[in-house]
Amino acid sequence: MSIGALDDGLARLAHEDGVLVRVEATEGSAPREAGTWMLVWARALTATIGGGQLEYQAIEEARALLKAPAGEPLRKRYPLGPSLGQCCGGVVHLSMRRVGAADAADLRRQLTEHMAPVAIFGGGHVGLALARLLATLPYAVRWIDSRDGVFPDALPAQVQTEHSEPVQDAVATLPPGTHVLIMSFSHAEDLDIVIACLRRLRERDDLPYVGLIGSKTKWATFRHRLEARGFGEAEMARITCPIGVPGVTGKEPEVIAVAVAAQLLQRRTAAG
Repeated sequence: MSIGALDDGLARLAHEDGVLVRVEATEGSAPREAGTWMLVWARALTATIGGGQLEYQAIEEARALLKAPAGEPLRKRYPLGPSLGQCCGGVVHLSMRRVGAADAADLRRQLTEHMAPVAIFGGGHVGLALARLLATLPYAVRWIDSRDGVFPDALPAQVQTEHSEPVQDAVATLPPGTHVLIMSFSHAEDLDIVIACLRRLRERDDLPYVGLIGSKTKWATFRHRLEARGFGEAEMARITCPIGVPGVTGKEPEVIAVAVAAQLLQRRTAAG
């Protein structure tokens, strides 16, 4: 689920009612996980619960709910077997309820509460590519720079920009569980942000991922400077540098962004 899709849906609610279809639970193999949603309109869809016959039947039932005078919420169990024309073999439990303009604020809260927070330090080309890509994924993005006027005007609502001077001060205000990506315009700023992250890890241990853009040579230089400031091997091992999944060698901002996003998704999956 992306905030872009959610924003589109909430904007549409101002003009017409829809039906929120949500995966409440699954058993065995299923197309999507619990929490997945879509909004069904009389002649359109926002987002998806996985496609196929499951989605087709859910859309038909949601549109029937839209036409019903009472529009009572529904809960239904869908076995994904031969009768549904899907061979997943599992079971999906769906809920459906009619929603309108008055539900917009509550929907935003409900549908974004499980999004993982990410902080991008650095308003350059790679930061922009990452912010735009992560806006299509289940992340809430905080994009931070020490310079005024570096952020573009048009950004997805999922991306919140912030000016912080000195930039490392923003580390203390990050929500627990934030994944941190460091790629500022200068190595000096990068080092200050890394130090702030290591101090926070020492005090609270609540940043699951801290990634620093750069080469092995850059990291070797940083290690010497961090050692001089009293950080040990175990602490420095908490920093990922270089960032991105191995094997992706392109240096274009968009290529780096894909590799880094894939690494974040891998970490999220491994964490359960």
